[in-house]
Amino acid sequence: MNKVQIIAEAGVNHNGCITSALKMVDVAAECGADSIKFQTFKAENLVTPNASKADYQKASSSEAESQYAMLKRLELTYDDHQVLIEKCNKANIAFLSTPFDFESLDMLLTLGMDVIKIPSGEITNLPYLQKVGSCGKKVILSTGMSDMHEVLAALAILVAAGTTKEDITILHCTTEYPAPFAEVNLKALATLKKACGTKVGYSDHTTGIEVAIAAVALGATIIEKHFTLDKNMQGPDHRASLEPNELRAMVWAIRNIEQALGDGEKNPTVSELANKNVARKSIVAACAIQLNEQFTIKNLTTKRPGHGISPMRWNEILGKKAARQYSANELIEQ
Repeated sequence: MNKVQIIAEAGVNHNGCITSALKMVDVAAECGADSIKFQTFKAENLVTPNASKADYQKASSSEAESQYAMLKRLELTYDDHQVLIEKCNKANIAFLSTPFDFESLDMLLTLGMDVIKIPSGEITNLPYLQKVGSCGKKVILSTGMSDMHEVLAALAILVAAGTTKEDITILHCTTEYPAPFAEVNLKALATLKKACGTKVGYSDHTTGIEVAIAAVALGATIIEKHFTLDKNMQGPDHRASLEPNELRAMVWAIRNIEQALGDGEKNPTVSELANKNVARKSIVAACAIQLNEQFTIKNLTTKRPGHGISPMRWNEILGKKAARQYSANELIEQ
């Protein structure tokens, strides 16, 4: 069975504190996530000095603070990344991080990253896509805020640059924090899979865990979900994130769902076979039947157990003569 890859998205919920980031690694591992993902960027390479923040970012910080200033205090250094990778190795959880600029991409490659996660905001950044596509790594492409034309264009750039479709997973995503349920559109997973010919997954920004679980049932091979140590902390993404107990519950539910999906073949299971004769019926005598008496709809009926003649042979048995005498409720033999 192909295991669904669960990415616990730490993002910037460490608030720029390496101690909190390290604690998040432990929490993600304890909750059963396969990977923990951070964000790697240099504020000066990502935004102009006076770029405004999104409404959800303004709601969780000072309106007077620019996006640049907010991002600057959320940066992780090269040394921070090394410490986090070492921590992930000890905790037996994969380290991932999203590069938001060329310098950050180069740094992650130097640190040995073998999976590159492209954030939704870079899906129309042609030079960035070309560089990612030329790295020879597995690629996860988030598609928030995009239409199908933009998704296909980004996919074509990655492939043309050298990444095969087999190494690309496209994540459906709604870029709002939290994302309204009415705007999730999980049916787009099937649309993306058919149109792109790649594996698909889901980056979930809704509150709760049910949408991520539903995405697994619809074929998502990767689930990415923001988590935090405490939703009440100051920062842009905490309110749309899961707390540890919720992350643990989501992982548990996804593992159950992926088992329940099975192989798609319709056959009785091992446990069902033990119940088959108990739940099914056989053709039985409805009343006393004499030797050589003809079987009719009046002297036959169907009752449990099911280890006698199947009622599917009803028409075959009608009209035949009894080879022996039967008491009421005896299973008919032929």
